[in-house]
Amino acid sequence: MTMFHAVVWLDHHTANIMQFDAEHVQAEKVKASSRHTRQHGSEVRTEHEFFADVCEALKGIGEILVTGSKTAQADFKHYLEKHRPNQVASVVGYETVDHPSDKQLLALARQYFLKYDRMNGTTPQPL
Repeated sequence: MTMFHAVVWLDHHTANIMQFDAEHVQAEKVKASSRHTRQHGSEVRTEHEFFADVCEALKGIGEILVTGSKTAQADFKHYLEKHRPNQVASVVGYETVDHPSDKQLLALARQYFLKYDRMNGTTPQPL
């Protein structure tokens, strides 16, 4: 079931994705590969594979809030712009947060999307 809003908290190893509407919340975790190679550039390839998996999990969602550390957000944004330009418009905001609980993350996202919808003059989606 794909919902209109989602929030993702990410670092360089894990992404916690929560899709939600007024009554439902669907949570998914995406983890980076733990395989280690000594090949030059393997960390970048592993990060790109991880970000690709996150993008696949977010496919089809209308509005996405990305949260996490500034570094993780910046790297994810760069990946999106370079490798997934068709998904850039789905990301409506970036918020720096530490390690929120699932309840805190969902509350932050609900509050964010209410303000976002009001500022854009759109009819708020049921949260």
